[in-house]
Amino acid sequence: MKASKIAYKPVGLALGAVSGMAAGALFKQTWKILGHDEAAPDATDEERSWHEVLLAATLQGAIFAGVKAAVDRAGATATRRLTGTWPG
Repeated sequence: MKASKIAYKPVGLALGAVSGMAAGALFKQTWKILGHDEAAPDATDEERSWHEVLLAATLQGAIFAGVKAAVDRAGATATRRLTGTWPG
């Protein structure tokens, strides 16, 4: 394993935590903007419809994946600028 990849591991873990928090906040705001006053439903929430549960899960997954990809890419780009090597 390359030294740059090993050195990037702690940075990647920190960025992952930050991206998870940012994605969670973005999802909550998006859910409210879509007109839902309540928190997003869980899969086992008996009071919510299939449509609402699946919509929330799909939207949450898309937001999390997009934010994670953007943060990971920005971290790798910043690492290349600082060190001259790509961490991957």
